Amino acid sequence: MPTLSETYACVPTTERGRGILISGDPKTNNFLYCTARSVVIRNLDNPLKVSVYGEHAYPVTVARYSPNGEWIASADVSGTIRIWGTHNDYVLKNEFRVLSGRIDDLQWSADGMRIVACGDGKGKSFVRAFMWDSGSTVGDFDGHSRRVLSCAFKPTRPFRIVTCGEDFLANFYEGPPFKFNMSIRDHSNFVNCVRYSPDGSKFITVSSDRKGIVYEGKTGAKLAELPSGDGHKGSIYAASWSPDSKQVVTVSADKTAKIWDILEDGSAKLNKTLSFTETGGVEDMLVGCLWQNAHLLTVSLGGTINLYDAKDLDKSPLSLSGHMKNVTVLNLLHRSEKMLLSSSYDGVIIRWIPGVGYSGKFESKQFGLIKLLAAGEEEIITAGFDNKVSRVPLHGDDFGPAKQVDIGSQPKDVSLAVKIPELALIAIESGVVLLKDSTILSTVNLGFVVTACAISPDGSEAIVGGQDGKLHIYSVSGNTLTEKSVLEKHRGAISVIRYSPDVTMFASADLNREAVVWDHESKEVKLNNMLFHTARINCLSWSPDSRLIATGSLDTCVIIYEIGKPAASRRTIKGAHLGGVYGLTFVDNDRVASSGEDGCIRMWTLTSE
Repeated sequence: MPTLSETYACVPTTERGRGILISGDPKTNNFLYCTARSVVIRNLDNPLKVSVYGEHAYPVTVARYSPNGEWIASADVSGTIRIWGTHNDYVLKNEFRVLSGRIDDLQWSADGMRIVACGDGKGKSFVRAFMWDSGSTVGDFDGHSRRVLSCAFKPTRPFRIVTCGEDFLANFYEGPPFKFNMSIRDHSNFVNCVRYSPDGSKFITVSSDRKGIVYEGKTGAKLAELPSGDGHKGSIYAASWSPDSKQVVTVSADKTAKIWDILEDGSAKLNKTLSFTETGGVEDMLVGCLWQNAHLLTVSLGGTINLYDAKDLDKSPLSLSGHMKNVTVLNLLHRSEKMLLSSSYDGVIIRWIPGVGYSGKFESKQFGLIKLLAAGEEEIITAGFDNKVSRVPLHGDDFGPAKQVDIGSQPKDVSLAVKIPELALIAIESGVVLLKDSTILSTVNLGFVVTACAISPDGSEAIVGGQDGKLHIYSVSGNTLTEKSVLEKHRGAISVIRYSPDVTMFASADLNREAVVWDHESKEVKLNNMLFHTARINCLSWSPDSRLIATGSLDTCVIIYEIGKPAASRRTIKGAHLGGVYGLTFVDNDRVASSGEDGCIRMWTLTSE
């Protein structure tokens, strides 16, 4: 059975002009964030240790560990909170419909018995507190007129709840049962985050008016403001206290994180400013932070997580990044050092080193959205949603200037001749285009609708798949294509064609969930009845020794077949990616990497049967 050896996780879903609230569990040093419909659990000491909870039906907004670390409560945009265990396959304890709109924040009480949640109420209440086991409401929360962005539970008795939101207010409640005590009207813009210090003596609110204010924890009396002289120059999105309650970190749209020393009387002075630029664009705005044990972590709008050592802040941070969207392309660079290239359709190309993980991002502003990508040894070729194909040379770990070619129609598939890498075959709706370096050799109208293509490593032969499920084989000489034969077996449009590395076979797959392996010489079917997916096949990959073939499908499965054995003796990875598998490549004969809709890349180790 294939086993999961590594996961390169997706990054938190971010939104311009909003903070995101990440949280952690100090005992195990795990932290949580939300991406689309998944909650991602990662470890600060070992970032490759990732697990994903994907049971929500709607995009998840916030997730928190209970104080004892045994349970996690996660909330989504439909107003539902699920409470599930951190062990035994994340068993569900309870599910409550708490608000009628999106939930933006939730907090546990220190005894783990109560949960307070806040968000958008669509005309009904914006805040609710309830018992974690029965869901019965404890107290009523009025006093807000617009969406409530954040809430905090005082960690020591007597319990208090503070909420803040888009009506520029912070409201203070006493209880339980909780009732309204007073409104704090010190901010002049959205109040984005409120947090109690771990000892319960103070709380801080931060706002889009660039102010942070510290209050007394029990009475809600204002103590002091963060000094504005060396304060933030943009909206402050989030704040997090140090475990000893003596310092607080704030992150802002001015692309910096600031660490403040909070004295006993609540007055603050700036300790350090952390600024980290990746691109210099808006992607560097910081939208989330977390201070956990000896780690300090910030999240930027581009999704990059920077891990600082809280004891030694001058040390440069460890950057963790990944994809936020569907990872549509996964390729292995043909080099001595194994390196994976992955790209998602929003134009982010990331390289990963097996065993190490994230190894850098290619800032690919030069080619916008990406739909297709093929990698050779010294260059990659990409195509987007316009009529252009870009050829980009690789210089060490960086891209050279891209050469763009307009081929006059939107590319459907692209294939490189590995042995003569300047030759490429591009499929368009009506036929194919032969490309040599950045000049078009010829555009051939084939007279049928083309959906996929492949060119042999030596560039002498091309296979073109059509909407009608037929495979047309052409010999290529110079700039002309001559049809040699037509193969009929598929009952749906061809989605992918790949030559085996030793060129004795080729494989094709279609939208009707079938894959076929053909013998190259005789054009006979070599492996039959590969009909074990339940939805269209998106990708396939050969192992370097041409012995194994893997297919990935919309049905979330990866299936590995062995040449020379019947298709029924397959190995299946079920639920490899939530929402479907879109990229697949063998790293070596024993390991296969897959990518998919959930933005993650997973490495599977195949044990020989």
